[in-house]
Amino acid sequence: DAITQRSEFLTPYTPYQPEVSQGGLQVMFEFQTALSELTGLPVANASLYEGPSSVASAAYLAIGATKGRRKLVVSRGLHPHSRQTLETYARGFGAEVVEVGLDRGVTDAGELGAAVDGDTAAVFLQNPNFLGAVEDLAALAASAKEAGALAIAAVDPLTLGLLRSPGECGIDIALGEGQSLGGRLDFGGPSFGFFASTEEHLRRMPGRIAGETTDVDGRRGFVLALQTREQHIRREKATHNICTSQALNALGGVIYLAWLGKQGIVEIGELMAQRTAYARERLAAIEGVELLHEAPVVREFAVRLDAPVEAVLDRVAADGIAAGYPLAREYPEYENGLLVAITERRSKRDIDLLAESLARAVRAGRGEPAREEVPA
Repeated sequence: DAITQRSEFLTPYTPYQPEVSQGGLQVMFEFQTALSELTGLPVANASLYEGPSSVASAAYLAIGATKGRRKLVVSRGLHPHSRQTLETYARGFGAEVVEVGLDRGVTDAGELGAAVDGDTAAVFLQNPNFLGAVEDLAALAASAKEAGALAIAAVDPLTLGLLRSPGECGIDIALGEGQSLGGRLDFGGPSFGFFASTEEHLRRMPGRIAGETTDVDGRRGFVLALQTREQHIRREKATHNICTSQALNALGGVIYLAWLGKQGIVEIGELMAQRTAYARERLAAIEGVELLHEAPVVREFAVRLDAPVEAVLDRVAADGIAAGYPLAREYPEYENGLLVAITERRSKRDIDLLAESLARAVRAGRGEPAREEVPA
């Protein structure tokens, strides 16, 4: 906050004479560099609004890059908000969205292969997916590329110190939600989106790209190398019409990444994976709770309850615990499914308290008498 609240970052609007704002341009450049290293892709932009609109921007890029193909194949594991945003934008693009289901928690590879054809512009994946499962990005990306489609993945940046990068897996565009990079939870925000790609798609990328150069005296400097929004170039040549970057939030993200460092982001990924594994084991041992899938996870996992999930959540909330998200709100096929998230801030004691409270709530939901808990 001490840096982001400095007036030169906090108060300026879009720099219409960008080279005057060397500090702002350097922030953009450093942000792009960090996201490029994280995703394993050579080019990143200077941020977008948030994750879902970044997905929609990638769809528009894919339609142009594949010379007018209009079919978008989407894994059901992609975040529901991203799928809904894509559906909305697709109407304007004149594109068809085809959804591919999940099999044992991950994208059904057979169904995906059957859905991708010569009309497909892009395949949209998420890793880890909405159920927390780690996808086989390399195999799924290969299915897209065989048909000449782009492979696009929404990724969780905090897991990229642990998982193979999207670039290593053959992904053409990696994007996502940046809120987890040190962002505060102010009623769901503030946030920013990130967007990285192969060099092939550089000139179709949405947003702005800052570049590094030297001035006439040989000193290091920064320029706004590319800006493809309609306000800056001819409308028919523009790649998007979003009018504001989330540069201040992106600055917060790059400060957080710099604070973690290259080793720190690996350690935080390992910490989340270890604590999530412990929580998964503890919850799965509760009578009336079973795993929804057994795929590898990093910091989120899904369980199925043998009790009405909303009533269970209310009972756990009475103990001061937000147990998770009821999956039936977005996935009717998981009527009593519960998505649980474990971050690096949750201790073993926090997880034990969750397990004890959930066990009591599930028993009450099943109409069983209460019994004394035995601490783990």
